[in-house]
Amino acid sequence: MDLSVIIPIFVSIFAIIDPIGNVPLFVALTHDHTNEEKKKVIKKIIFVATTTLIIFSLVGQYIFTLFSITIPAFQIAGGILIFKIGFDMIQGSRPKAKRTDDEKEEAMEREAIGIVPLGIPIFAGPGSISAVMLYISQPQNNLTLSLLQLSIVIISVIITMIISYILLTNSTKIFEKTGRMGTLAISRIMGLIITAMAVQFIINGMYSVLVSWGVIL
Repeated sequence: MDLSVIIPIFVSIFAIIDPIGNVPLFVALTHDHTNEEKKKVIKKIIFVATTTLIIFSLVGQYIFTLFSITIPAFQIAGGILIFKIGFDMIQGSRPKAKRTDDEKEEAMEREAIGIVPLGIPIFAGPGSISAVMLYISQPQNNLTLSLLQLSIVIISVIITMIISYILLTNSTKIFEKTGRMGTLAISRIMGLIITAMAVQFIINGMYSVLVSWGVIL
């Protein structure tokens, strides 16, 4: 397997995960976090996204079959979740399940955005999960080629996540000149963008469902 196969797989996975485009969203969602909290959020993002993509590249088809879940259903569910988060950002609210007077519990909730929505479905979303599953499911002539393809996919995910870690770790420096008002403005703009992303997720999911039902040819 030569570079003409390896490079497209890596570029595709990197483009779908889009770590560069996710940096402003990370900044917007963590603008009121301390540096220590941001570090914990970043570690959660990388761990959750990497683990999720590798698991789905290995056994994704079996997981979806076991729970009778389809990619369109995953897209619609992810779209609804992202829409709620984006709407909260537009309103100037920090997305979280609830507010509490217990500081320890609140800190855990603040760090939890590294799992949802940043880890899943922003970094490891329907698009990236579908991509790794697609590359693994492509037929190969023999077991050696199949294992090689799997290795390329996993290595591509790991390299993308290393780059993501570097970008997120330096996100404060990248946006440090925007100030609080600038960050809030970015938060609202990103809220509008991810709300549009959410609608697109839902549209894509519904389109696939209608095609499978024969409503759209």
